[in-house]
Amino acid sequence: MKKLLLVVVIALVSLTINAQDKKESKGLQGVWWATGQLSTSSSKDGVGNKTVNTTFLPIVGVFITPDVSIGLGIGNIATKYTPVTGNSTSGNTFVIEPLVRKYWNVKGGLFFFGQVALPVMMGKDAANTKTNSVALDLSPGFDYVVNKWFTVETSFSIANIGTTSTTPDGGSKSSTFGLDVNPFDMNPGSRTLGGLRVGVKFLF
Repeated sequence: MKKLLLVVVIALVSLTINAQDKKESKGLQGVWWATGQLSTSSSKDGVGNKTVNTTFLPIVGVFITPDVSIGLGIGNIATKYTPVTGNSTSGNTFVIEPLVRKYWNVKGGLFFFGQVALPVMMGKDAANTKTNSVALDLSPGFDYVVNKWFTVETSFSIANIGTTSTTPDGGSKSSTFGLDVNPFDMNPGSRTLGGLRVGVKFLF
């Protein structure tokens, strides 16, 4: 009887440890996350005409393995042009951005990740110039896990390859194709230079 109880106890302990190992091996697999971009930039030309760009791009994703995550961002870039004389005009650009991330643990809660995104933009600016673009964007970054539902991340783009077509109001359509090794900026009319992005990510 004692031997039987010992066998049962050993079996239960073995099953518990095995289940725990499986749980730990899954890591963040199946965990959903949410982040996004919210930014405003303002500029003036030499005459004093003012342009304001506002980006709103919420992003939601899920870990499909312990260290690989996929996500999708859908948002809008609003542009307002205010000339020194005359009335203000505005434009909007629709943005959809699927992405994939691969994570590597550096130490403790600090992770390094590489991201590949495919931002697609369609819309028009304040001068009624229609713009459509598709790009492949490569971004490295760091993600620090603060607790089980909150992380702080920073990233920047290192390479971007894509095509853009523009059709001025009353003009002819033109297309450009390029490879940029500078950070990528989401704002229309200034898509070759961008800065460091810092934000938070919520896990659920």
